[in-house]
Amino acid sequence: MPQSTRGEVEASLANAIIQFEKEHLGRGPAEARAFIIEDMILVRLRGVLTPAEMSLAQTAEGHGLIKQVRRQLLEGSRSLLEAIVQEKTGSQIKSLHTDISVRNSERVIVFTMAEDLEERFGWNKQERK
Repeated sequence: MPQSTRGEVEASLANAIIQFEKEHLGRGPAEARAFIIEDMILVRLRGVLTPAEMSLAQTAEGHGLIKQVRRQLLEGSRSLLEAIVQEKTGSQIKSLHTDISVRNSERVIVFTMAEDLEERFGWNKQERK
């Protein structure tokens, strides 16, 4: 079987994370992109807030509440998300870091992996998209 390209793996990760968000958090993002950089995966999700959250985001207290709830929701299903990434990459996750911008309705997730994925898949590091 031919080796997957960087774009194929990144698209597969982005699509799987969209599906995860829909199934486990109740709503998927409007857009998702994944980027593999050596031993890291950077995922950028746009349009993640619900209309109710957008309304709540009009106050400073609302900002804090949204961040707290979203952090708890992700933590509650973190093992599922990690399993998805491990399945798509064949590599173990060392850590997961995330934050959400209430102002821009974006979430960023960074996975650090146990190995350099560019080497694992045999990609040339100079050919990043």
